Amino acid sequence: MNKTDLKDRNIESEMVFTASRSSGPGGQNVNKVSTRVELRFNVMKSLLLSDDEKQLIIKKLSRHINSVGELIIVSQSERTQLKNKKKAIDKFFSLLSKALIRKPTRIPTFPTEKSKEKRLQSKRIRSAIKRTRNNPEQLQAEQD
Repeated sequence: MNKTDLKDRNIESEMVFTASRSSGPGGQNVNKVSTRVELRFNVMKSLLLSDDEKQLIIKKLSRHINSVGELIIVSQSERTQLKNKKKAIDKFFSLLSKALIRKPTRIPTFPTEKSKEKRLQSKRIRSAIKRTRNNPEQLQAEQD
């Protein structure tokens, strides 16, 4: 699923924005203008997401979701409320699109005969190296 599919659903109608004073850049502007934007999206109450999508989002984005079931994204890096709002929306759609991608199920495979032999050979070489550390004469006798 990509961002355009999510935007086509008009998910922005279910987003709630709040603005507050930011701790970000802006000098004196920070003390008097509310530029920090907090985006809240209630995943469980969303009418535009299927139950499977809701479960995937809750599972994958659990650290962004509070106990009420709201996905919370904060943006305060820009100097204007509008830019922070756009940044929060972009972050929201990128998080959701990544969360809704299902990983393909892994089909277990077994090592080939050649890879087994290669692994055993490297173990034999390593073993020989370690044996020479203890008793070099013993290795010399084995090779003769």
